[in-house]
Amino acid sequence: MLRTSRFDYGWIVVGAGALMTCVGFGSMLSLAVFLQPISEAMGWSRAGVSAAATLDFLCMAVAAFLWGTLSDRFGTRIVVLAGSLLLGLGLVTASRAQTLWQFQLCFGGLIGIAAGSFYAPMMALASAWIEKNRSLAVALVSAGMGVAPVTVAPSASWLIATYDWRLAMLVIGIAAWALLIPASLLVRPAPHRTDAAAANAAAPPETEWTAAQALRTPQFITLALAHFGCCAAHSGPIFHMVSYAMICGIAPLTAVTVYSLAGFSGLGGRLLLGALADRIGAKPVLVGGLLVQALCIATYLAVYRLGEFYALSVVFGLAYGGVMPLYAVLVREFFGARIMGTVFGAVSAFASLGMALGPWAGGLVFDTFHGYTWLHAGSFAIGLAAVAVALSFPSRRRPSLELGRAAA
Repeated sequence: MLRTSRFDYGWIVVGAGALMTCVGFGSMLSLAVFLQPISEAMGWSRAGVSAAATLDFLCMAVAAFLWGTLSDRFGTRIVVLAGSLLLGLGLVTASRAQTLWQFQLCFGGLIGIAAGSFYAPMMALASAWIEKNRSLAVALVSAGMGVAPVTVAPSASWLIATYDWRLAMLVIGIAAWALLIPASLLVRPAPHRTDAAAANAAAPPETEWTAAQALRTPQFITLALAHFGCCAAHSGPIFHMVSYAMICGIAPLTAVTVYSLAGFSGLGGRLLLGALADRIGAKPVLVGGLLVQALCIATYLAVYRLGEFYALSVVFGLAYGGVMPLYAVLVREFFGARIMGTVFGAVSAFASLGMALGPWAGGLVFDTFHGYTWLHAGSFAIGLAAVAVALSFPSRRRPSLELGRAAA
């Protein structure tokens, strides 16, 4: 009876995590919708407004590690509650900004810090609650990121068209408080395992494994570099997908549907690859997904027609969306639940740096060469490097304690 109750409430925690990632990342990425209205209304350059997005990812990179460490020490509920308060505060204060630097500080700083509080801590908690279908559970938490483009962004667009950008951002901020504060109160720590599987586990006791040891192991470095390479490879093509489609002669509104289809496909990829990882293991699914992602990026060099763009968006979305939750599964398997918030927070920090690199590099390539050929070629090379790094993951369940001591 105890097991059934734990299993049921674990999925409530998963649902709360999915809502948090949806609202948190959706609010941050909605800047793409606000970009033109803010620039026209305030007379700020698009580069200046867009800089808030880069600042978001940089702040999230630092914050992800700190939030993960705090969640291990003080619990996940207080972390996501603080993040919920900061997210709403960032949106509300950004809606009142009178100067560009104020907007960049509020939207790029506060929202980036807040977004970092949801992903790593809730992924860690979901993996601790759900044992049998762990890959699917973390995929569902991550799926909130895939839902965001079809929920928060359209809502922001409608509010801007009906009112103005300031009221739209204010309403989203208040809605974030209304949704996420109650969701944070649903978060509970996972009970300790007492079943026979825990007693017979071949892995060494988690109390013997410290965060300091884990962060110095080759396994952590490999995982962090693979996540960095994965995000650096796909972030540029995703961010510049609409612009590239327009260069190929596709109408602007139609080009947006190409981007939306990729995001929606990414939602399905998270669920599909998550379920597959529960059957055959996270490592082979991750390696396969990264390889498909790299091949899709290379295919952009030969795609020009709308039908080709749609077909590629489906496969590309399945690949890049599907691999994202698998890093959390590998961290849990290698380093255990007790320090997962810290370790996965550090891995997520590298991923955020990769996400920040792609859009900036794509813009630099376009300004220099007046096209995206070298963006796709470079991203393809980085994607192949991520595959090579992922192949070096150890096959055994967790690294030995001796390896951690040697690294120390």
